Amino acid sequence: MTIGEFAQLTHLSVRTLRRYHESGLLEPASVDPVSGYRCYTGDQIPTAQVIHRLRELDVPLAAVAKILATEDAAERADLVGDHLQRLEAELDRTRAAVTSLRNLLRPDDGGLQVELRPVAARTVAGVEDDVGYEEVFSWYDAAMAELDAAVAGLPALGPPGGCYANELFTRGRGTAMVYRPVANPPTRGRVRPVGLPAGELAVVVHPGPHDDIDVTYGRLGAWVVDNALSVDGPVHETYLVGPRDNPDPTAWRTEIGWPVFRLAPTPG
Repeated sequence: MTIGEFAQLTHLSVRTLRRYHESGLLEPASVDPVSGYRCYTGDQIPTAQVIHRLRELDVPLAAVAKILATEDAAERADLVGDHLQRLEAELDRTRAAVTSLRNLLRPDDGGLQVELRPVAARTVAGVEDDVGYEEVFSWYDAAMAELDAAVAGLPALGPPGGCYANELFTRGRGTAMVYRPVANPPTRGRVRPVGLPAGELAVVVHPGPHDDIDVTYGRLGAWVVDNALSVDGPVHETYLVGPRDNPDPTAWRTEIGWPVFRLAPTPG
């Protein structure tokens, strides 16, 4: 069939089919040596449609060629699956950015409920490491799973939490710790008893997923500055309701505790 007929059957433009030919993705069944007219067969229709779908997913031309050249079905599925995982990760980042931007553009109604709360010293079961900022989420999952296994069966004295050094945010690397308050914290693997000092926290609850938790951090930080307080130590997070309690992100509740101390009043 002619390239025009093939275009009608595949719903691809003649221009697109020419581009596929020039890139080596879809060679015509024959090309007239005199006129240069391209002709295709019906067997090429599925191939053309597969190429089109892959390109719609922004699969690079080289990757499309590799997928088409792979005869093993499982290997083809793996190649496509790898790209789909990258697309899903990109989509998650885009959704998180959109959520944060919407919240930032929403006028602040002054309804931030901040509590100044004294906290007593206590000993918890914790996992502590030097972590890069980009590694925090994967590190958190592994550390919390190890922590859960180590304290299984011990009486819980409160919800799990985490402490994150200022350097983690300012320099991109710093100390991170996740913990569970339990009776008689054990020493097992990376898990060990950790002493949390007494202090005073400016506390606010962030509702929902963590996509826009940075917005709540920013608003709490502004409140701290406006109320003549100063930061003193790492940020605390308490996971009142998290992924291990409820798979629905809209149900999550994360308490952010900003260590503070009151500035001395200016004379006069």
